[in-house]
Amino acid sequence: MSDPWVLTDPPPPGIREAYGPAPSQILWIRRPPGSERLRTVVMIHGGYWRAKYDAGHVGHLCADLARRGWATVALEYRRIGEDGGGWPGTLTDVAAALEALQGMSARHGLDLGRSVWMGHSAGGQLALWAVTRSSVPGALKRPSWRPRRVVGLAPVSDLVEADKLELSKHVTLELLGGTAREQPARYADASPADHLPLGVPTIVIHGTKDNVVPLAMNRSFVDRARKAGDDMRLVMPEDADHFDVIDPKSKVWPQVLEALGPGT
Repeated sequence: MSDPWVLTDPPPPGIREAYGPAPSQILWIRRPPGSERLRTVVMIHGGYWRAKYDAGHVGHLCADLARRGWATVALEYRRIGEDGGGWPGTLTDVAAALEALQGMSARHGLDLGRSVWMGHSAGGQLALWAVTRSSVPGALKRPSWRPRRVVGLAPVSDLVEADKLELSKHVTLELLGGTAREQPARYADASPADHLPLGVPTIVIHGTKDNVVPLAMNRSFVDRARKAGDDMRLVMPEDADHFDVIDPKSKVWPQVLEALGPGT
């Protein structure tokens, strides 16, 4: 089990870049010294979309990757409990942040052509959602560009299932304004499981001792994605909990580094 430090006392967050006027519409960019354009990890934190959890949640993860030669971008967004958080602001913030990042990439030396989008828990849902595409009239706008790879760390990949299980005190009611029966269009738009195949190589890492997001959700998600034609793999570290996957001190961390691809 991860030490409590992974959720507290994060290291300095890096360079602050705003992509909108709200206090939470910011990106935190870290990069090792040097002038070359670097492979980049865009990290989207979890916390079941609630305002009490912020990008400091993944500070240790981003700092560790920067020490290993990656540029990292911790993406902050409006969350439940903030003005504009929930539907649709939480999702549209992620799309807007990724669009804005393109305009910032040159001055920060970010090579977005070799980027990875990585998300933990609810942030995993947001990362997976951002690579989906929808032709349904009125669907939320996705970013115009895609990464080379997506890594989902115990992602909430199926919002209809999350509603059915009433995860985190039925948080999907707060996020989407009702149940899947009451808001079917919102669930269909926001749930990655409703947009398969994703069309981007994806690795999902989910510990066998996770008691926050059910492993069965991602077993089903990956199976369905592969049957739809996706290049997707599920890694299930034994005895790993929900926070081990974002803890650079955990025994799971080498598997996270491997999922990012060569160069770590």
